[in-house]
Amino acid sequence: MEDLLLDSRTGPQFKLSDEQEMLVRMTRDFVADNIIPVAAEYDEAAKFPEEIFHKARELGIVNMLVPEAYGGVGATAFEEALVSEELGYGCTGISSSLGVNSLAVLPILIAGNDEQKAYWLGQRVTEMGHFVSYGVTEADAGSNVAGIQTRAERRGSSYLINGSKTFITNASHADFFTIFAKTDPDAGHRGMTCFIVDRESPGLSIGKKFDKLGQRASDTAEIVFENVEVPEENIVGEVGQGFYIAMKVFDHSRPGVAAAAVGLQRRALDECVKFAAEREAFGVPIYQHQAVGHKIADMAINYEAARLLTWQAAWQVDQGIFNPRVPAIAKAFAADMATKAAVDAVQVFGGYGYMKEFPVEKLLRDVKIFQIYEGTSEIQRNIIVRELFRGA
Repeated sequence: MEDLLLDSRTGPQFKLSDEQEMLVRMTRDFVADNIIPVAAEYDEAAKFPEEIFHKARELGIVNMLVPEAYGGVGATAFEEALVSEELGYGCTGISSSLGVNSLAVLPILIAGNDEQKAYWLGQRVTEMGHFVSYGVTEADAGSNVAGIQTRAERRGSSYLINGSKTFITNASHADFFTIFAKTDPDAGHRGMTCFIVDRESPGLSIGKKFDKLGQRASDTAEIVFENVEVPEENIVGEVGQGFYIAMKVFDHSRPGVAAAAVGLQRRALDECVKFAAEREAFGVPIYQHQAVGHKIADMAINYEAARLLTWQAAWQVDQGIFNPRVPAIAKAFAADMATKAAVDAVQVFGGYGYMKEFPVEKLLRDVKIFQIYEGTSEIQRNIIVRELFRGA
C-alpha cells in the first residue's frame, strides 16, 4: 500500500523513504518481540517497563530528539511520530513510559544553553540512560497552565522551590525533572519559570502513586517540593519565560501524542478485521453484516485521516512553522477518533470485547487518557477557535 506522506525534508510524497521504511520495520519488529507479548502482564501488574526502555534506548527509538552532538540520533519530529505510532500499536501504557523523556527534554532543547544540553542531555540522558519527567500539572492547575501555584523564590544565587505536581509520568523513576514554577506570582503567565531539578535534591520527594484505569504500565505519581534548592544555572531560558516555553513544548509534543493515538486506532482496526473475518453470525462472517462492516470501514477512514493530520503537524515542527492550530487539530482528531475506534471495537467483538482475555478491552481502558493529557480535547478546540478568529 502506498501512503501519502508529508515528508519532513522534501514535501509531499507517496511513499516513505528507504530509511523511514527501515525505521518503521525495525520498530514494528521491536514491538512484536518485546511489547505485545508482555503488554497484558505489565498492564495487570502496573509494572514499569524499565528493561524495555533500555532495550529501546540501545536501538535508538527513545530519546530520539536529542541531537547527535549530545549522543542522540537527532531524529526529526516526523521520524519520532512514525516510531510513536508503532509503539502505540503495541501498548500505549508502555509507549508513554518510553516516550516521556522526549517530552521532558523539550524545554532544554527549545531554550536551554549549550552547557545544559551537554550535561543534562549528553551525559545524563544519552550516556547514563537516565529517566526524565516533565512537571507542569498541579492539583488545581491542569488545563490552566498559568494557574500553577508551585513557587520558586530567589535566595542569593539559588531558588527555593515549594509546592507539588501531580499526574507526572515516570515520576517514581525519574532521575531529574523539568519543572515549572512561579517566580513572580503577581505577573500572571509572565511570572512562570522553567527549572531543571535533580532527583537527589534535598526536600524533593515522590508522593502518591496513582492506580489508574488504563495505561497502567505507565508510572504516574506526585512530586512534592519542600524548600528544594536549585542553582540559578538550572534555569531553562530566562526568568519569566516558562509559560512561553511550555506553549512551545505543546506544539512540539502533540504530534507524538497524536501518533500514539493513531497507533492504537490501527491496533483496533487490525483486531476487528481479524475477528470479524473469523466470527460468524447467521451463517456468514460478521463483517458481511453492514452494521458491523461499516463500523470497521469508519475505523479505516478515521485512521487514515488522523495519520495524515499527525504527519502534517510533525512536518510543520520540522519546518519551524509556528501554527498552534495544526497540532491542536491533529491531537484532538486523533484522540477522539481513537476513542471512537476503541468503543466500536468492543462493540464489534460483542461480549468477547468486554473480557480481559481479548485485546480490545485494554484498548478501551487505555484510550480515554488521550482526550485528557497534553491538553484536553476541549482545550484543543479552544485553541482552534482562537486561531480561526484571531484578528476578527
